[in-house]
Amino acid sequence: MKFPLVSEKTVLVTGCSSGIGLATACLLKQRGWQVIPTARKEGDLHRLSAEGFSPLALDMNDSASIRAAVQDVLERFAGRLGALVNNAGYGQPGAMEDLTRDAMRAQFETNLFGLQELTNGFIPVFRKQGYGRIVNVSSVVGRVALPFMGIYSASKFAVEAISDVMRVELDGSGIAVCLIEPGPIATSFGDTAAQEGRSGLDMERSVFEKVYRKRLARGPERSHTMNDYFRKPPEAVAEKILRCLESAHPPKRSCVTIPAHLGAFLRRFAPAGLVDGIFIRSLRKISMG
Repeated sequence: MKFPLVSEKTVLVTGCSSGIGLATACLLKQRGWQVIPTARKEGDLHRLSAEGFSPLALDMNDSASIRAAVQDVLERFAGRLGALVNNAGYGQPGAMEDLTRDAMRAQFETNLFGLQELTNGFIPVFRKQGYGRIVNVSSVVGRVALPFMGIYSASKFAVEAISDVMRVELDGSGIAVCLIEPGPIATSFGDTAAQEGRSGLDMERSVFEKVYRKRLARGPERSHTMNDYFRKPPEAVAEKILRCLESAHPPKRSCVTIPAHLGAFLRRFAPAGLVDGIFIRSLRKISMG
């Protein structure tokens, strides 16, 4: 489907403290976009300023922060915006039986509710101007749920669902909605997730203690997985996002790595029993190792 091109190359990119968000902000800036990157921590905001950006403080768990961010962006760009890249998020590890309600709620507050609340702040602007791009950074686990990352997978399944729905609901508005499914990317995401697990899981009381100790290990002690061999730099994701923003025919979904393509294939063609079997064998291998 053809969409109107973004005539004013202005964009808000969330979650730019490092990794995909930072790489995206830098690439878009190089390509002539006026970029407002966001971060939550003061130190990250200072680093973005040192990179030549005018960053914006944004806490995806705080509605007041989201409303203030929308107002700030529209004031900077005279009531207009070309695109929104929803990248901010984190992964909460843990078997489903070990997660508290608060931990599950926090995962959805950041990865889904905050994302949609921010998006809703700009949709009326996009509608009025007759164009706009919304890019939601999902994950391969938004297609195939990953054991011990179940609540994170659930949040990304939800991001896929709302993106699919918005594409239909926004038909005829000139607003394009794109999904990015990165797969394994060389960022600090895994280390941050491991830290969340070490601080938030009562590992000693779990039947999966041995699995946690291996999967949440630090640094060089962490065991390598097949995904490590297919890992790509965050710039590979940034290139996909750029295409979504600048193409007249933006892709509905973009897989970035081989595991992401494999996940899409399994979701579409593989029976549930086969997918379960793959993960069960992997779990047994970890448990017995």
